[in-house]
Amino acid sequence: MKFEWISANITEILCDTLVILVSHDHTCLNELHFEKHQQVTGQIADILRDQPAQSGFGTTTTIYTLGQLRAKQILLIGCGDEKLSLDKWRALFAIAARQAKKLQSKSLCFVLPEDKEAICSKLIEAAVEGSLLGTYSFDDYHTKEKMSGNLETCLFTGLEKVDAFNEIVTRSKIVASSVNFSRDLVNQPACAMTPSILAQQAQDLASTYGCLKSTILDRKQMEELKMNALLAVAKGSNEPPKLIVLEYNGHSSSKEKIAFVGKGITFDSGGISLKPSKGMEEMKDDMAGGAAVLGAMRAIAQLKPKLNILAVVPCTENMPSGHACRPGDVISSMNGKTIEVVNTDAEGRLILADAVTYAKEQGATHLIDLATLTGACVVALGTVASGVFTNQADWCQKLLDAAEKSGEKLWKLPLFPEYKELIKSSIADMKNSGGRDAGAITAACFIAEFAEQTPWIHIDIAGTVESNKDCGYQVKGATGTGVRTLVQLAEELAYENG
Repeated sequence: MKFEWISANITEILCDTLVILVSHDHTCLNELHFEKHQQVTGQIADILRDQPAQSGFGTTTTIYTLGQLRAKQILLIGCGDEKLSLDKWRALFAIAARQAKKLQSKSLCFVLPEDKEAICSKLIEAAVEGSLLGTYSFDDYHTKEKMSGNLETCLFTGLEKVDAFNEIVTRSKIVASSVNFSRDLVNQPACAMTPSILAQQAQDLASTYGCLKSTILDRKQMEELKMNALLAVAKGSNEPPKLIVLEYNGHSSSKEKIAFVGKGITFDSGGISLKPSKGMEEMKDDMAGGAAVLGAMRAIAQLKPKLNILAVVPCTENMPSGHACRPGDVISSMNGKTIEVVNTDAEGRLILADAVTYAKEQGATHLIDLATLTGACVVALGTVASGVFTNQADWCQKLLDAAEKSGEKLWKLPLFPEYKELIKSSIADMKNSGGRDAGAITAACFIAEFAEQTPWIHIDIAGTVESNKDCGYQVKGATGTGVRTLVQLAEELAYENG
């Protein structure tokens, strides 16, 4: 999609859909200047008078201009009666772009509100990201062509063009396309996104962007490193496990290395502790943490922030078989700590344990892991926010600040010492599940045992990984959650480095 700035009276703008924002008091947020088109002016006024609900957030009304304007149709979109955050603006632009796409539009023009001159650059960022995220669709397996069209051009008008317009558009397109890349990975069925295929995706990123170095560890190499926790999960599957490693070195003189660790279970049956059949098809998304890390690295490789990042994605399926790990087995992790496996469906923390240890041995000074880890986090926070856990408050605050700027919602949960008691084992150093009580917290406590003293953050994205409907800039299916926060954090840290 192309994004352009145009300076013209909106009555003269040639496009398929002209997007006009409607405020809470039922007036347009722009001086329309339809002096020669009183019929159009009157129609808009009648709609705003007779349909007060039109101003509700995200409500859309289409007006066909019937040749009176150069635009084929006007799309009125309500802004609601609350002060809009940047994320709300992003959602509004997404709704407008998605509706324009349904109207078979190839071009649309956003008329930016005249009272928002001070945040014009932020509105452009929101519009670009919203348009690309909100019109995303996963059509790899549809045999019939969809009726909706493809937006090709997005115009902006209504304010003075900002000097950094091209830079804002470029950055926003990189971020949004990387989120959509992550969405694509998660939306693929497990038969088409095995550990080997996900590893190939990482290698393709390294080939495309020369600033990334890829290393893929196979089973034999993991055995040599004694990654027995990861390998225990992989035992039940015929698909070979992979450990994906991507390195980005943007600050050669810095000793700091940030590790992004993403859970890469490409299908989770639960293993011997088999999940219920209902909803099991959704377990293809259990590699969304890994997909978020790869999406973030795709953006970082193009934005080139001045810092060093190590991406580690442990990949395997979790399947039941005669070779599978059993409840009651005791395994030894890469760092030597022993684990009693009381539930084979608590497998994500096992592969993350070895991946975190590996990242530390590769020189990581700060850690962030992302995982669709627990249903307990969904119970606690629903589908609105991801859960956050940390052993270092200052490090966590940097992430929370980055998330707020990116528009992704995170909520910090505690790791009080008392919770650690729930994962104590009578026959090993720890067990891999503390039971139902505080399940998201005890899972984080388990990973913390391997982060040890290294500043570490765990993000449980189990509730935010998918959307069950089109809503704002989210569309039904994978959300790509985590990508925008990681990219924003990388840029913030690079800014701190000067």
